[in-house]
Amino acid sequence: MEKWMLKNINADVKNISKKLGISEVLCRVLINRGITDYESAKSFIYSSENYMLNPILMKDIQKGVEIIINSLNEKSKIAVIGDYDVDGVISTFMLYSALKSIGADVIYEIPHRINDGYGINKNIIDKVLEEGVKTIITCDNGISAIEPIDYAKEKGLKVVVTDHHDVPFEENEKGKVYVKPNADAIINPKQRNCSYPFKQLCGAGVALKFIEHLYDNMGINKKETDAFIEYAAIATVCDVVDLIGENRIIVKKGLELINNTKNIGLKALIKESGLENKKISTYHLGFIIGPCINASGRLDIAKKGVELLLTLDEYEALEYAKELVSLNNERKNMTLKGVKKILEEIENSSLKDDKIIIAYNKEIHESIAGIIAGRIKETYNKPTIILTCGEDYVKGSGRSIENYNIFEGLLKCKDILIKFGGHPMAAGLSLEEKNVELLRKMMNEDSNLTDEDLIRKVSLDMHLPLDKITIEIAEELKLLEPYGKGNEKPLFGEKNVKLLRAMKIGDSNFLKFKLSPKENKVLMDGLYFGNINDFEEFIIRRYGKKELDNLYNGLPNNIIIDIAFNLDVNEYMGYKTVQLIIQNYR
Repeated sequence: MEKWMLKNINADVKNISKKLGISEVLCRVLINRGITDYESAKSFIYSSENYMLNPILMKDIQKGVEIIINSLNEKSKIAVIGDYDVDGVISTFMLYSALKSIGADVIYEIPHRINDGYGINKNIIDKVLEEGVKTIITCDNGISAIEPIDYAKEKGLKVVVTDHHDVPFEENEKGKVYVKPNADAIINPKQRNCSYPFKQLCGAGVALKFIEHLYDNMGINKKETDAFIEYAAIATVCDVVDLIGENRIIVKKGLELINNTKNIGLKALIKESGLENKKISTYHLGFIIGPCINASGRLDIAKKGVELLLTLDEYEALEYAKELVSLNNERKNMTLKGVKKILEEIENSSLKDDKIIIAYNKEIHESIAGIIAGRIKETYNKPTIILTCGEDYVKGSGRSIENYNIFEGLLKCKDILIKFGGHPMAAGLSLEEKNVELLRKMMNEDSNLTDEDLIRKVSLDMHLPLDKITIEIAEELKLLEPYGKGNEKPLFGEKNVKLLRAMKIGDSNFLKFKLSPKENKVLMDGLYFGNINDFEEFIIRRYGKKELDNLYNGLPNNIIIDIAFNLDVNEYMGYKTVQLIIQNYR
């Protein structure tokens, strides 16, 4: 079941579109993204580096830079400590490379997903102490590492935290009390009293700002900082932060650089992934390149992702790239099997009736629990936690929906958890096996989720009649690229669309339609990449098998549906036409 809704933000579209010199369709889409004035529209559409913010606005960034410069001057060893996901790997590579470039004595460490768990820990601190390290700089982690950083300080280390995760808090009778680690400098735009206006940077975005300020303090040309933007773009897309503000600028500029990358490792990964001579987009970053880098941290050691980006040897780069692609293929197969197992378990138990799905399966590899949780969440549109056996305890990952803060849900169950952390939309946890059913009971009883909350929402930018669609509008909408979270491809809706003909294309894996408004002779092409069996069942249920046969044979039929669609431009032999990419129907 779905609920279709128009965003319909109140605004004078006619006047604003005239002022901006754009169509009313593009204007409506911008307004839906909170962009209503000339300067905001200009910065969004053109996304120039001139709109990047000054890093000095970040709390503690000057202090952190001074600590690093002092370490450099004293010739004392520095350790970069990252994390095992794409954002952590990229951030580690960026900071390590930047420090190397200024002559620092620097090493890097990334925790092992299974042996160490998330972020900086006591074992890693002991390891870098043995290497003679005097200063630690974290990236994409550290803000919640209260005890490990206390330990580092006890051992006499200087600690600089660069992170983007939410600052942890405890609740008492006075409300939320925020708890920060005892680091020498904390650079995180989400901390209180930080005047940096843009709060949605990923870990690599924060690392980029740190490098920019470090280089500026050392009198290094800004072009040297800009060279890191392509890497920050990969992490920004893969960490699924909102592609607005600085993130949009980073990704837009980064894609230009990636499509002409000089990095030997990245070129090898692009080639091995089958993307050579293709224009790399956010899709390729998020669903092909990023998962390959991520796979090393899931099934092997995340350092291989860093080593790929660091290598200057073409043969070595190709070997790393082949290994990462192979690991990602293995991860995909494991995920498919895991999703199938969990779906069967849910459908054959009372789990399907819960508002929050908590499934425990000992055979799931803990590294893919989060991916499986995401797939199950998408299937049922319910917050989902997938648990499996860790080395010492039950471990798992959760993914949520907009109407439920999974981090705060776990916070209410902290007394039965050994460890947990995360965001409103995603979290990780560990607990004793005996508490699994209790966790399920507690979270479901205290969720406050209603049946309405669990209805999947289809949010439309506007009603767009088919006879109003032009190639000019479709081309103009390209100004909104790159698309991603917070800047999704515009979704339009039309009622009473007549389906004149349908054809199965490719290996019968998508449908191509000829369609028109009910009372009009305008013909348009439409493509549907969803589940064909579900579509056929819907038509048979509503109109009958004969009408479906007529549709496939191009014969007169009575099939009329509502559609939600994106606009796309199809170019063939130099001739451009508009085609609709149908996302939903009813």
